[in-house]
Amino acid sequence: MEIPSVNALSTLSKDDSTGRAIGAILIDAGRLKPDDAERILRAQSERGMLFGDAAKSLGLLTDQDVEFALSRQFDYPYLRQGESRLSEELVAAYTPFSAPVEALRSLRSQLLLRWFDPGRRMLAIVSPERGEGRSWLAANLAIVFSQLGEKTLLIDADLRNPRQHQLFGVDNTIGLSAALSGRGGPESAQRIPALRDLSVLPAGAKPPNPVELLSRPSFSSLLDSLSRDFDVIIIDSAAANEHADAQTIAARAGGAVLLAEQNRSRASSLRALADTLTQSGSVLVGTVINQH
Repeated sequence: MEIPSVNALSTLSKDDSTGRAIGAILIDAGRLKPDDAERILRAQSERGMLFGDAAKSLGLLTDQDVEFALSRQFDYPYLRQGESRLSEELVAAYTPFSAPVEALRSLRSQLLLRWFDPGRRMLAIVSPERGEGRSWLAANLAIVFSQLGEKTLLIDADLRNPRQHQLFGVDNTIGLSAALSGRGGPESAQRIPALRDLSVLPAGAKPPNPVELLSRPSFSSLLDSLSRDFDVIIIDSAAANEHADAQTIAARAGGAVLLAEQNRSRASSLRALADTLTQSGSVLVGTVINQH
């Protein structure tokens, strides 16, 4: 393993008072050699440039390398493809500066203004049909909340066709179904080490009676317990047109976002689901159109 000289390390450590220097971060990540860091520092001094600009002018770093370092420096980490078990569908974790993630951050801002406060921590994601993007939205929305520094929990309450354990690469042996049947509890939630402040409670083994489990008082008790430990709880659900699970979940959460897929979701189904949610006592916080 190469070790930077004392002078190089000393210079790097002074580069920015907000955190470790870009050069030191990239050396630690294996993206930059210590000798190349010294070359960049000399060019930076001689040309009066920023470290990242000097590095790119020398062909030693790319825009992606600089963005990676800045994300670490400002405590906004994201992942590189291939370095994690997390699915590449988790765009908020892999491409946080892309247009879809900017849209997710805009949605996050709206939800913070219109819904989440100290007394309201839970939100269900619902839609009429399978394949409309509920799990994708729930997962990526949970990530952007965690990136804000909110202690976030994602619950996979789709006990029929669960996906969150696949997206996050977590063990699905023990999960929500076990907790609702008295064989587990809040401790079943699993931390996602690669992402700051994010935990996932997978669905667990598929039960024969999902809607009955979700209707039990134990579900409300579990949510109450979890709400004391987390700032934001996002709940994925099953297709509402196929089963009554989603309405039960939304009622327990107190609020729901209705997801529609562009050029696919039927207006009549969306209106019917919106009416059902309201009748069940859930607040329809808003509607999101999935354009992908």
